[in-house]
Amino acid sequence: MQPLIDAHIHLDLYEEPDRKRLLSELATSGIESVIAVSMHLESCRENEALARQYPGVARPAYGHHPEQPVPAEGDIRKLLAWMEERAGDMTAVGEIGLPYYSRLEALERGETFELEPYIRLLDSLLAFAARHGKPVVLHAVYEDADLVCDLLEKHGISKAHFHWFKGASHTVKRMADAGYYISFTPDLLYEKEINELARVYPRHLVMAETDGPWPFEGPFQGRITHPAMTRDVAAAYGAIHGLTAEEAELLLYENTRRFYG
Repeated sequence: MQPLIDAHIHLDLYEEPDRKRLLSELATSGIESVIAVSMHLESCRENEALARQYPGVARPAYGHHPEQPVPAEGDIRKLLAWMEERAGDMTAVGEIGLPYYSRLEALERGETFELEPYIRLLDSLLAFAARHGKPVVLHAVYEDADLVCDLLEKHGISKAHFHWFKGASHTVKRMADAGYYISFTPDLLYEKEINELARVYPRHLVMAETDGPWPFEGPFQGRITHPAMTRDVAAAYGAIHGLTAEEAELLLYENTRRFYG
């Protein structure tokens, strides 16, 4: 069985029995490893513990997810100091980015939303990644992706992974020209917008992810999101490009190994 890597999953957000079962099934599912992204400092600590418990399988990325309030300055310093002590052991900086969905919801409620604190936090986390030569795992969609591209260029970061990306054609071209990676979730099987993106983005810059435990629709309705669903993603990607499932799996696997080293 061709091995695969889940390029983006929130291991720490699963209920413990589900997480234990999921991790116990990885080997028989042909899943070599998963990139375990973090939400905040406590999440980072939980993923560090999982990485120690499952060495070489749970590969940790540390950061602060943008779809939540920006921490106080003291808490940001504490997070960065904690990451600094573990820079040699972390796989990537993530999940980081900008709060597109929470900002949209606030504006729809008629509330003001200050984006600048999120930009400052992201800038600090990107500076950390640049200083330590770490890949970054990004939550940045639509117009936010252009702002993030500006910051990536500012810090000279080339190893950027935009997970579950959606955006305008000019942004897609900018990202592809810069050599930034994107990843596809199981919604590749039923979302037209994602399917169209998969057709045009360069093959050598794509990966498969689940973003678990986020649930999916279509053939995955009612199922716990499992890293083995990356095999369904590979089959769907292969069908788009005229590749066999095995060829697509190999492509996505090699791309992910190359990106994350």
